[in-house]
Amino acid sequence: MQAAISAIEYFLPQNVLSTSDLAAEFPEWSVEKIDGKTGIQQRHIAAENECSSDLAVNAVQRLFESGACQPDSIDFVLLCTQSPDYFLPTTACVIQDRLGIPTTCGALDFNLGCSGYIYGLGLAQGLISSGQACNVLLITAETYSKFINARDKSVRTIFGDGAAATLLRAVESESPFIGPFIYGTDGRGHQNLIVPTGGMRHPRTGQTAEPSEDEDGNVRTLENLYMNGAEVFTFTLSSVPESIERILKKSALAMEDIDLFVFHQANRYMLEHLRKRMNIPGEKFVVAMSHCGNTVSSTIPIALKHAAREGRLPNHSTVMLVGFGVGYSWGAALVRWSDLYQS
Repeated sequence: MQAAISAIEYFLPQNVLSTSDLAAEFPEWSVEKIDGKTGIQQRHIAAENECSSDLAVNAVQRLFESGACQPDSIDFVLLCTQSPDYFLPTTACVIQDRLGIPTTCGALDFNLGCSGYIYGLGLAQGLISSGQACNVLLITAETYSKFINARDKSVRTIFGDGAAATLLRAVESESPFIGPFIYGTDGRGHQNLIVPTGGMRHPRTGQTAEPSEDEDGNVRTLENLYMNGAEVFTFTLSSVPESIERILKKSALAMEDIDLFVFHQANRYMLEHLRKRMNIPGEKFVVAMSHCGNTVSSTIPIALKHAAREGRLPNHSTVMLVGFGVGYSWGAALVRWSDLYQS
């Protein structure tokens, strides 16, 4: 049995933070400057009482409403999030209960960011090909905004909240629909994209909530998200080309054999730099984040959903997915698109 992507839906919170709103808050950054660097016109921001499970449940309910599946058909729930509702219990268990998925299903969280969708596809493929599950619900959900200081434009201009739900079905086939996969990890870069306190290593105290200002005028506390943009960019320029080379070698394919490239939607500047460096034609490259920003683990499924809507994924297309970011963690996979997908 092989795993195949059967449906994708996503959900964005109602609150919207536009680039015009940000430019009004930070007069030194114009709309043109923000848009030129990020390619993002608006970001959806979770309400104060809106958590990752709420976004996830809404995304999955859209999947159910589309007719792609129903709660009683789900064998396993995989939730990728770095902003869980609780340290414990597992947020996937909360989602199972809220959606009325049978108690005979498995459910687990895994903590990864921008590479998480690739890892989730690999886990789902393993569960299905080994006969442990037939219908896997892969959910990605983040509320990074809850980590971000309102006075830190370096990350506030980039990240948005959102969730995506992907249904993977077991299909009898000699050839896989998903794979091969390659992965990468370099924990030496973990401090370049981090929320320093709040976990067991460094609990929050009165001192961790004290704000400080960096040389660029960004204000944050140790309880907020910190990103060393220059270091992350340098890491990306080395990891993505290497990932593409590895996945092509592993699959015995050439760049010309790939019909569509869907990278993690970090920001437009980075994506365009990578596209030009890898000589990828614009018509084979997906950029789909202007309406929602960098939604971390949900960017790739959101981009796939938009590509499918636009007719850019005909049957038997070969699609390369590449995720990279926090950890450092990265991964790539090939997807053989099929008419099993329900748009």
